[in-house]
Amino acid sequence: MTTDSNTSMLDVRVYYEDTDASGRVYHAAYVRFFERGRTEWLRVRGFDIGALAAGRGIVFAVRGLAIEYLKGAFIDDLLRVETRPTAVRGAVVAFSQRIVRGEETVAEATIRVVTLKDGRVVRIPADLTAQMTATA
Repeated sequence: MTTDSNTSMLDVRVYYEDTDASGRVYHAAYVRFFERGRTEWLRVRGFDIGALAAGRGIVFAVRGLAIEYLKGAFIDDLLRVETRPTAVRGAVVAFSQRIVRGEETVAEATIRVVTLKDGRVVRIPADLTAQMTATA
């Protein structure tokens, strides 16, 4: 995992379990790769998602997701998941993510994550917003 400014980059190797019968990465596997990228983006900024849920009752849930699949990826490919926030306001964090193989963009996504407490949407607490908007 590397970080530059407010963009985090996570390397992910494609395994057999990530592929379909054609040997290409199955479309739903990209969702897992994007999730890992967002989780690591938070971790680099000092978030412990388990502790946040246990201690403060705050969890994050995907509210919206749009993916463009641009190129195929295959078993043993080394992919890089790039994650950066585009907005942090109210109860929502918006992310722009892409998966690249070398110089090629394989997939791009825009994702909105909402903050929940006790199953209800809540504003992101000010201290968490400050953590999210600080550059790493």
